[in-house]
Amino acid sequence: MNTESGSVTFQISIVIVTFNNQSHIQQTLKSLADALKGYTSQLVLVDNKSQDETVIEIRQILDSLSFTSLNFIENKQNTGFTRGVNQGLKLCTGEYVLILNPDIVCRKDTFEILIEQMKMQNAGVIAPQLRYPGGEIQPSCRRFPRKMDVVCELLGLSRMFSGSPQLNRWKMPDFDHNHSEFVEQPQGAFLLMNRDVFQKNGLLDERFPMFFSDVDWCRRVYENGDRIYFSNDTFVYHLKGASIYQVRDAMIVSSHRSFAAYFRKYDKTFYERMTTCIIKLLLLIILIPRILPVYILKEKS
Repeated sequence: MNTESGSVTFQISIVIVTFNNQSHIQQTLKSLADALKGYTSQLVLVDNKSQDETVIEIRQILDSLSFTSLNFIENKQNTGFTRGVNQGLKLCTGEYVLILNPDIVCRKDTFEILIEQMKMQNAGVIAPQLRYPGGEIQPSCRRFPRKMDVVCELLGLSRMFSGSPQLNRWKMPDFDHNHSEFVEQPQGAFLLMNRDVFQKNGLLDERFPMFFSDVDWCRRVYENGDRIYFSNDTFVYHLKGASIYQVRDAMIVSSHRSFAAYFRKYDKTFYERMTTCIIKLLLLIILIPRILPVYILKEKS
């Protein structure tokens, strides 16, 4: 897709991909519609063949939503999160484009604050603070992962020394989420970008079906000279991993594959490719003890 085609039609375009999100999708859509009052908005909903009543819940609320434009795509098969997001992005013509998880609850001032800060900070992408439903701050910013970070994760060093900025570098334990700052990679649950950055960096990489497509996209933004801002001046509620936990075993496998694929994408030398092979082997070894308890719980239930 050439994201440069098409003129700006809306102030804000939003893409949401759903999969078995019946318990909270109505709350997400209602809060989003309230937060977008006063803006011309384009909502693109893509359902990845939910097996529960997500589609029913969406259809029940569609007529009451006050978006300027609404597209609802029902995929006949689960195409994966990344491909679903790209389906939506190809339709977006907004001055700002938002990739939003289906388990986010916005506040009424969310867009007013974030857009103003994007302009003030000259940022190409912005993400708000995330909070759990109870109000506790949810750590959401990370650095781009290095292979040594994977080793520290797999050996448990990042958990044993969780406060160490060296052994737990990737997850940024030294970062204060009560502080606004430019970051490398905020969690992809809420990524608001201006159209210039969208056009420059294009769609998500479908080599990453579920995980790391946001990490890879943020890295491309970073390497292309644009900046990503984490804002503490507003927050949204995030019911973390609501759909992921429903198929946890498959998601663990997918995350391991994507971790290796991420490093492989950026390898340039023979040495780098060899170290990625070692990382891939380590990820494979640790996979069995990670998914075995999930299968045991499934059998018991």
